[in-house]
Amino acid sequence: MHKMFAALTAVAALVAAGPASAEFPEKPIEIVVPFNGGGGTDTMARIFAEYLAKQLDNPVVVVNRPGAGGEVGMTEVAQSDPDGYKLIVINTPNVLTIPTERDARFTYESFDLLGTIAEDPGTLSVRADDEIETIADLVAAAEAAPGEVTYGTSGVGSAGHIAGLLFSQAADAELLNVPYTGSSAVRTALLNGDVRVATANLGEALNFADGNPWRILGVMASERVAGQPDLPTFAEAGYPIQAGSLRGLGVAAGTPADVLETLREGVAAVMADDAFLAASAKANVPVRYLDADEHAAALAALDTNIKALWAATPWRE
Repeated sequence: MHKMFAALTAVAALVAAGPASAEFPEKPIEIVVPFNGGGGTDTMARIFAEYLAKQLDNPVVVVNRPGAGGEVGMTEVAQSDPDGYKLIVINTPNVLTIPTERDARFTYESFDLLGTIAEDPGTLSVRADDEIETIADLVAAAEAAPGEVTYGTSGVGSAGHIAGLLFSQAADAELLNVPYTGSSAVRTALLNGDVRVATANLGEALNFADGNPWRILGVMASERVAGQPDLPTFAEAGYPIQAGSLRGLGVAAGTPADVLETLREGVAAVMADDAFLAASAKANVPVRYLDADEHAAALAALDTNIKALWAATPWRE
């Protein structure tokens, strides 16, 4: 009798507790890149996915969801089930500019952050056979023909467009933005002579310059970049501009705490992996790790700056 009572009690406890939750992860994880393949964000994500899969002992696949300057992919993840199986590469300034300039279905607070992977300063480049050889030469060319010096960007409100606006504002030089669908298209446009200047983050520009007639004029960073000591900063030319892209990962807000912990620990472990760091360096990915709290603080500060720029120089009618 006592044994039967004990058995019934155990069964009742199991029923009350409900079904046991599955251990995360138990199926492939997606990393959504909200841009076309071939650019710096895509390259970074594919390298990172390989090492995250090893850390989690679980498949991690990269999926490109381009469109509307990143809005399509970011909206998809923001509105997805908060189960940790769909990650998004969060790029600045796009995650901040899109909700600033229009009625978007997300903000940076729509995501639970996992940490950053890279910080890539902005650059301006010309063809190697262009008479523009320095930042000062570019300013002179723009002053000689206001509104006629074209610069290619990955779209209105993109990192390159914001970098161009900051440069135009600082140098009081009028340039003409020509938007494309991604950084690879900007590369092709410059090499074909369709635009005179290309905007790209440093990692992309270094890859584009490899084997091509491509001249990087300078970097929009606070100091010269380690590994590229010959590239001057814009500040050295008298224009203290800092621009580019901080790239990290997030999931839909409301993801369970235990799932977030697993993902954040995985991200931190990858960022400390010497093999990952070596692979990133080989691909010109400028790694920088901020944990979730540090990432949130950085986005909040950048959001304030973006809103101030929009108030002074709105980039959409």
